[in-house]
Amino acid sequence: MAQGDDLAVLELAIRTAVTRLGASLLEGLLAGDDGYRGPRAACRAGHQAVLTGYRAKTIDTVVGPVAVRRAWYHCAECGHGLAPRDAELGCARASMSPGLARMTARAAAAVPFARAAGLLGELAGISLTVKRVERCAEMAGAAAAAAISAETDAICARELIPVPPPLPLPDMLYIAVDGTGVPMVPAATRDRAGKAADGKARTREVKLACLFTQTTTDEDGFPVRDPGSSSYLATFEPAERFGHLTDAEGRRRGSQHIRQLVVLGDGAAWIWNLADELFPAATQIVDLYHAREHVHELATLATRLLRGSQPDWLAQRLEELDAGNIPALLTAGQDLKFTGSLARERDKALGYFEANAHRMHYQHFRALGMFIGSGVVEAGCKAIIGQRLKLSGMRWNIPGATAIATLRCQEASNRWEHIWQRAHYQTPPVSLAKHAS
Repeated sequence: MAQGDDLAVLELAIRTAVTRLGASLLEGLLAGDDGYRGPRAACRAGHQAVLTGYRAKTIDTVVGPVAVRRAWYHCAECGHGLAPRDAELGCARASMSPGLARMTARAAAAVPFARAAGLLGELAGISLTVKRVERCAEMAGAAAAAAISAETDAICARELIPVPPPLPLPDMLYIAVDGTGVPMVPAATRDRAGKAADGKARTREVKLACLFTQTTTDEDGFPVRDPGSSSYLATFEPAERFGHLTDAEGRRRGSQHIRQLVVLGDGAAWIWNLADELFPAATQIVDLYHAREHVHELATLATRLLRGSQPDWLAQRLEELDAGNIPALLTAGQDLKFTGSLARERDKALGYFEANAHRMHYQHFRALGMFIGSGVVEAGCKAIIGQRLKLSGMRWNIPGATAIATLRCQEASNRWEHIWQRAHYQTPPVSLAKHAS
């Protein structure tokens, strides 16, 4: 027997005994209230349900399964029964305690469902099927997404006014926007065009926004993101709805009070259309690294034309870009004497810089101590979306992917507790994902 095996066996035996004792104590405490709320109790529709007797229910908890005996009422008008005690315990229409549901959702948001079930068993001694882990996490995520959507509507309608951020106010609030594809089941991409050889889509784009603040620069003049200031939101919904969600999150973060608002993104037109509409006073900045990629593409297009001088040509154009000298870059591009299809490709490439010239004053932005790269949101696409939703073999549909993305955004935003402030996670979502993990 390996060293430590005896101790491991003792530890496991004691943990098992302690959890059994805990379950027995919890069951005894719950038995002190049998859920009787008089001969009649209001149902969810506002009718009066009549007491018909008592029923037992087993609830899985963090200390194991416990049995609860509670009063049962039946509504003749709705044709359904209910136990008021279930709602009071946070277990209405569920067989898992809020504490266990919270633990399960957190594990499943972090790792694939099968691994989450294994971790719960190994670390907490809780045995749940993979399907129960999946349903619990997706129920919590779907309810959190619905709560965020409702809060968004209330903020945008001015029915809910967010509290201003505490003093001293940050100097700048950034809204960085990007998107990434998530692998989908065929039903979720039906009739959608894609980049595959057969023209069919295999993914759906999730739009991600990262909002963060900046107050200072370092000793070299580079901007420093305020610690713990990043919040994230993600959705598969169209750009217009994404804009509403971002607007509400911006207001929650203090966009109406902070001195300078900055929108960071690549050259996608939909991003700037939303910025113009929702944040007209914001400074718009195209991510420098995306812009550099476009310069490289233009130089690659001109490889045969420029021959040996191509590296020097590229270096000069990058210098012009970094200085924000877009007119010089455009002139150099227009001097490339292409014909036919190459001329059309050149003009298309230059159109990117023409459309975004006012968002590329990089030297000026640097002098103001601003961020000019959207690395924060790109990292979010990888860490929040990619590391959970884009693993090998995964295929999602929209509701399931939205649920998990929402949980991960709340976790990354340090707002996990916000999900559990009310028992909204008990409402089952409709048509959740069918996927591998």
